[in-house]
Amino acid sequence: MEPSAFVITPQEYRILVERAPIMIWRAGTDGLCNYFNQRWLEFTGRNMAQEQGNGWAEGVHPEDLDRCLEIYLDNFGKRLAFEMEYRLKRHDGVYRWILDRGTPFYLDDGEFGGYIGSCIDTTERVEARAAIRQAQESRITRLEGLLPICANCKNIRDDEGYWHNVESYISAHSGADFSHGICPVCAEKLYGYKKQE
Repeated sequence: MEPSAFVITPQEYRILVERAPIMIWRAGTDGLCNYFNQRWLEFTGRNMAQEQGNGWAEGVHPEDLDRCLEIYLDNFGKRLAFEMEYRLKRHDGVYRWILDRGTPFYLDDGEFGGYIGSCIDTTERVEARAAIRQAQESRITRLEGLLPICANCKNIRDDEGYWHNVESYISAHSGADFSHGICPVCAEKLYGYKKQE
């Protein structure tokens, strides 16, 4: 027994589009936006008339606006799907990171009809990526350069001139490159060299 086809009524379709957990937009063949779903309007706290045309761009963070428009217009002109992240002002005045995906759509006769896009708030993901990157950069900065290591006993000399067991030092500071040398203890033990006081 084949499952019966489920037909979505216009009212149900409207509910799906308006109440979907994503922000949806549409642009006409002129590149100007002519529709935003209820989720978008709730997010921005603006009405349809304010967002239509290029009004939506007023909410884009000034540092992201040029890049955002360049990606949009370049892909629109080539009829290519695109994806971009930018900050968009929420209704409370806080900028949130948005992942915006747009794709061209075509009418039943094959004629280009414009673009449809969807957006999700990715602020937590972007901030987590930034925190990881900052931690990695901090770690690299802390570890860059060569560390003096005794060629015999493998003790490591720190920035203050003290020698430490290599295992404990590496466990606290991983990822560094080492240079080799001989600590004073090994120099005296192996070669009879005693540092002059």
